[in-house]
Amino acid sequence: MKSFSIALVAVLALIATTAVVRSGDKGESIATAKQAPEQPMEKVEKSDAEWREQLTPEQYRVTREAGTEAPNGKAYKEFKKQGMGTYYCVACGNKLFHSNTKFDSGCGWPSFYDKATAEGIREIEDRSHGMVRTEVVCSMCDAHLGHVFRGEGRTDLPQDVRYCINGVALRFVPADDAAEKSE
Repeated sequence: MKSFSIALVAVLALIATTAVVRSGDKGESIATAKQAPEQPMEKVEKSDAEWREQLTPEQYRVTREAGTEAPNGKAYKEFKKQGMGTYYCVACGNKLFHSNTKFDSGCGWPSFYDKATAEGIREIEDRSHGMVRTEVVCSMCDAHLGHVFRGEGRTDLPQDVRYCINGVALRFVPADDAAEKSE
């Protein structure tokens, strides 16, 4: 009976791992827009039903429930190919990051070493999952974006900071858009 239980646990672990890998391969994209969204001027508050109607199920899970997308997914692969532009909150359109601060950290998620504006994001101590980290949320709608890590010893960047962001929480506007050029 004990060997059957061990085998059952091993099979269930294999199924769970396969599901994560498959969802990471398929995954969702970084939303792309042709023009910069209108910047929210005050806090964006919506009901749970309104957020569910606006966002895809994966965007909702990540931004409203503090989820994490699978590493090395479709959004990350797109991120690596995107040129110059600006990244906005997928939920409210708040400006978050510029592409000139993005880099490939090798972690499997979009990474930036600086934020677009001082007011664009808030940082919150996160003690979930048995560790202490710093969560990054949109300052205008409280969407969970990811985490920020400081002091990792990165000498290849202007500052030793890594904003590790879920790609599905971002909306990318290429710089060749006239609205982006004027910013």
